[in-house]
Amino acid sequence: MDSIIETQRQTHEEIERYETALYSLLSRNQPTHEIKLQTEHKAAQVLDRISSRVTALHNYYLDEDARKAEIGALSAPAAAQNDLSEFYARLVKIQDHYNKYPDAVPGGFELELAAILEEGNQDGLDDDYEEEDPISLLFSGEEAYGKYLDLYANHTTYNNLKNISKRLPYLQYLDVLLAAQNGLLHSELSKETRATRDYEAYIQSLHDYLLSFVKRTQPLVFIQTKHQEAEAEFEQKWDAGEFVDWEENKLAKRLAVVDGAGEGLWCSACQKSYSKKTVYEAHLTSKKHLKATSKQAVSDAPPQNPNGTQTPTAQSAGNGQVSHRRLRNSALLTHLSTSLLVMLVPTISETKSNVERRFSLTAREREQELLEQVKPPPAPTNASGDAAGEEEEEERIYNPLKLPLGWDGKPIPYWLYKLHGLGVEYRCEICSDHVYMGRKNFDRHFQESRHAFGMRALGLPNTKHFHEITRIEDALSLAEKLKQEGRHEIFEQETMEELEDDEGNVYNRKTYEDLKKQGLI
Repeated sequence: MDSIIETQRQTHEEIERYETALYSLLSRNQPTHEIKLQTEHKAAQVLDRISSRVTALHNYYLDEDARKAEIGALSAPAAAQNDLSEFYARLVKIQDHYNKYPDAVPGGFELELAAILEEGNQDGLDDDYEEEDPISLLFSGEEAYGKYLDLYANHTTYNNLKNISKRLPYLQYLDVLLAAQNGLLHSELSKETRATRDYEAYIQSLHDYLLSFVKRTQPLVFIQTKHQEAEAEFEQKWDAGEFVDWEENKLAKRLAVVDGAGEGLWCSACQKSYSKKTVYEAHLTSKKHLKATSKQAVSDAPPQNPNGTQTPTAQSAGNGQVSHRRLRNSALLTHLSTSLLVMLVPTISETKSNVERRFSLTAREREQELLEQVKPPPAPTNASGDAAGEEEEEERIYNPLKLPLGWDGKPIPYWLYKLHGLGVEYRCEICSDHVYMGRKNFDRHFQESRHAFGMRALGLPNTKHFHEITRIEDALSLAEKLKQEGRHEIFEQETMEELEDDEGNVYNRKTYEDLKKQGLI
């Protein structure tokens, strides 16, 4: 469609639906490392699509001329309110498009979202079909789907550097990389080693691999921003001279010479270079220098340069600039690699543990481990689903009559249910209207704590006289009747309960409370 208004509306809709898809992806359960990494890569793809749509939408809004022209075409003047020529012209364009492409699939955006949100072969209809995982192709066998680092090539290059103190085994090389969290990487190497071209190539290779590994294993981390921040930090520190171990060699400084009349160390008359300024100044009064100076003054031609047409000053300055650029580039790459290694400290530790574990395995155990890695992993989702289904079938018990369960967790037989009268309800008002099923349970409840608590709350003893009494009114009237007949069993609680004072004297409750009220206890 040519309408910029419709294009903006459609872009807004796509952004909202991508955001919903991103939420659906990140809210899924991620039980394994592989599933988590696959989800993160899909989320990164969705974020890239959202970013591209937002950029395009911003450009649409900046194109004010196209928007005004579109709004003017859609808005008919007052004199031509019934003019539908623009509408029919656009309708004809749409019809011509679909007549030209009759096989065009509608809903392409829906298919794209479905491809992003799919979770593989969930139905398990074709177990023999093994879908190729594109994320696994990003990693080597040693990296094990991004769990470990593969630094064997960098380790070999490190051991082949010149002027290193000793060659390190792989485990000690990993320890050197782990030490980057405490300071700059490879601070154990000498300045001469770090100034060589071989070290520059090595640190470039290490930096490229670490950057690639971070992008593959942490797709949701915007590594370019952190990379630019680390580079800006290096520029600031380099200009401030904080990289003390990366100062230029004194030899390179000595080669940057100037004329003999100044502070340079090259004497054009003697055609000789001097290592120190004091030696250079001392030779100015020597007979050899004076003789060479007088000879140069008499001769009109400049002194011959034994190294060619280029003067030693220009040649030394060129060598110094090349050495400076190489040293600065090596320092920059070392600083950037240090920042990447700090992010990968847990992964390097896991790599070291894995290497130590593999060293302890026998050849047969290593072969068995390789065979297990080649085998396709089982589908945990389907297996767990089948197990859950079996458990649900076991838990689902057919009990339409809602019979009580027996000792085996199954409903008791219906004849036993009728024999014990478990279908008859007995309600006790004293027990807060609790319902007891069956006569046996009802008779037993008079000696239980629930009924005794209810009687105690009424101020009545739970004796045999109140057996079978379930209504509060009946219990109170019975207590009054027993009191009028001279039955003193109702007051047994006051006389039978004994209390002890501080001196150890024992009284019944009534006597104890009377003495306490009088202050005698």
